Amino acid sequence: MRIIESGQGELIQPPDLDAFREWNREKKSRALVDKVMTEAEAISRFVYDGCYIGTELYGTVRCPMSLVREVVRQGKKDLRVAGQGVTELDLWLGAGLVKTLDITYIGLEVFGVSNALRRAVESGQVEKVVEWSNGGITWRFKAAAMGVPFIPVRAMLGSDTFKYSAAKIAEDPFTGMKVCLIPALILDVGLIHVHRADKYGNAQIDGISGFAFELSRASKRLIISAEEIVDTEEIRRHPDRTIIPYYLVDAVVHAPYGSHPGEMAYCYARDERQLREWVEASKTEEGTQAYLKKYIYDLADHQEYLELIGEERLAQLRAEEEGRR
Repeated sequence: MRIIESGQGELIQPPDLDAFREWNREKKSRALVDKVMTEAEAISRFVYDGCYIGTELYGTVRCPMSLVREVVRQGKKDLRVAGQGVTELDLWLGAGLVKTLDITYIGLEVFGVSNALRRAVESGQVEKVVEWSNGGITWRFKAAAMGVPFIPVRAMLGSDTFKYSAAKIAEDPFTGMKVCLIPALILDVGLIHVHRADKYGNAQIDGISGFAFELSRASKRLIISAEEIVDTEEIRRHPDRTIIPYYLVDAVVHAPYGSHPGEMAYCYARDERQLREWVEASKTEEGTQAYLKKYIYDLADHQEYLELIGEERLAQLRAEEEGRR
């Protein structure tokens, strides 16, 4: 296959598919073991300084915020991060935890660009940023899940996204046309928030499933947070909803409102008021640190966070979501 052009971005973690297969054989048990633990236990056991970590999904939808806040609380540093973030990756950037980024987008949607990202990059705190399209990073996870070193696609051709990526343009040996080769992406740790899971890690998602299927199969360690923990028999009643099987999962965390201030389809709306508070706070370094102190450092865990937000506000968000249906 003839390589025509290469993106100028660095391949932050070159994929070793054979090593990944060996990891799954040796480290992933097929036994039905109770994996329920707290955020603090899960992050302490499986997230470490310098690890290559990823979050799922897009924007503020179903983001694993209780896990993200615990990473900040424990001060994990020099993280190499892959994702499509809004508030979750913004918090890591604001806390100074990120060293390199494989990203498609970090911003605040209708609220504008990310002040935390700008400061982190311009100050040199973030040493490398490699760009991918939304589809591109998902296909990278898919390649890892398939056990292949890359996937050929037609996206990103002729764009600056390709220019700043680590992809390559090649000549298709069958037709001669140009294709973009997207390299596999294997995470050290993946974080996913779901609607429900059993104690073993069988996890279900209602509504849009995003790239949970791909990311869960591209992670050496996988931490699941769930709105509710249900009996395995309940999971078995709707097997078609089980996006993530238990043997991929290393930890299951019970996290009601685990996506707050993001939204959870069919459960609660996103908290616009809380998001605005972060947007205003993140405009300055001082405001950022004051926000992190109030909502993370001064709180022991996710339960204290929910108590700070207040049941009245959480009930309003539930009502807003119900009103849309």
